[in-house]
Amino acid sequence: MTLIKSISGIRGTIGGKPDDGLTPVDIVKYVSAFIRLIRIDEPKKKLKVVVGRDARISGEMVNQLVCGTLLSMGADVYDLGLSTTPTVEIAVTGLKADGGIILTASHNPAQWNALKLLNYKGEFISAADGKWLLDEAERSDIEFSTIDEIGIYSKTEGWIEKHIQMILNLPLVDVKAIANANFSVVIDAVNSTGGIAIPMLLEKLGVKTVHQLYCTPDGKFPHNPEPLPEHLTELSGTVVKHKADLGFVVDPDVDRLAIVDENGNMFGEEYTLVAVADYILQHTPGNTVSNLSSTRALADVTIGFGNEYFASAVGEVNVVEMMKKVDAVIGGEGNGGIIYPELHYGRDSLVGIALFLTHLATSNCKVSTLRQQYPEYAMSKNKINLRKGLDVDIILKGVAKLYANERVTTIDGVKIDFQNGWVHLRKSNTEPIIRVYAEGKDAKTAENFAEEILVKINELTS
Repeated sequence: MTLIKSISGIRGTIGGKPDDGLTPVDIVKYVSAFIRLIRIDEPKKKLKVVVGRDARISGEMVNQLVCGTLLSMGADVYDLGLSTTPTVEIAVTGLKADGGIILTASHNPAQWNALKLLNYKGEFISAADGKWLLDEAERSDIEFSTIDEIGIYSKTEGWIEKHIQMILNLPLVDVKAIANANFSVVIDAVNSTGGIAIPMLLEKLGVKTVHQLYCTPDGKFPHNPEPLPEHLTELSGTVVKHKADLGFVVDPDVDRLAIVDENGNMFGEEYTLVAVADYILQHTPGNTVSNLSSTRALADVTIGFGNEYFASAVGEVNVVEMMKKVDAVIGGEGNGGIIYPELHYGRDSLVGIALFLTHLATSNCKVSTLRQQYPEYAMSKNKINLRKGLDVDIILKGVAKLYANERVTTIDGVKIDFQNGWVHLRKSNTEPIIRVYAEGKDAKTAENFAEEILVKINELTS
């Protein structure tokens, strides 16, 4: 069993012993600490919290525990039921709530679930608030409400529809152009809540031909839910079989978007944001942001428009913070996460689909042709499992020292920028590993960068 406690949320495998797996005891402990966090500024206020979940099998059980704990802590609950992460984020501000909890382990397999915590802006809580919450939860100093103070539970429906309507109202979403393009689209929603939201969105966008794969939200994932090429062979084959224009796949909570072209080839998860940013920058000059582990192609495209690109530490909260700081018009992460502040500050596959289809329709070209317009980079992604007692900080400092003559960035692990590529090493927030990402002009260059660094790490730890 695994329980990972970080500022990114509380994530774990279901069952086992408290503080080992994600158990009812852990859920009560961290949800009650979350309420104490959002009560700091207004201790007497009657709080309102929005809750939504993806379709994974443990979701209903976790939902009941979360909602019950919130009520017992005196908070009113707006339960969206089956929803998407971006929809919950939008609902927090729409309902003028004090916070939100999303029950999803994102791309992790079915045995995992998690608590993702939102502030009153519908954004992930800050690193400082996350640290406070983790420390507070360990105190286990919980005082539940009396009968006169317990919260009120409300089942709240219709927010996916409201979310979609907000997307349709965006000036840069051209519904007429999409409808006139007469696209044929294949979608894979891994039997989670994308199966509710994406068909609804495509219908509203005027896409008449939609071939659905795994759109029943029963949580029975048909393949590994992380939208990587090796998991998407059926989607690719279905696009070719039906001679469709493209395919879309999302993760279980619908905040990561990957695309397949008309030939069944991956557009590249790193290039989802690049393509959408290209379209946004054509119409809205401004800065862009992605994290340190994302492709250089976004910087190239941004600079090509005469704008500035900025890199943040990994993590959505860090990307959002940087986007606000530099007033970015588009941003996100290279895992297919698009953040379009015109709608809200959160990764959102639904707005990504609408903007990409508009870009494709107004470009009047095939998906493969669109992809060829962007700088070509290849990425290598590796990981190092951490042994107990291994001091990661010493390893990273050692690597930085070895490459002191290159451009080294240390705001999040260590990133080494070479003339024809880069390597980024960082400790994962969600798994006991060091991630080693490398990028070059081709796959061989990226792999060589990664292999060189892995050898250096082995030497430092031997």
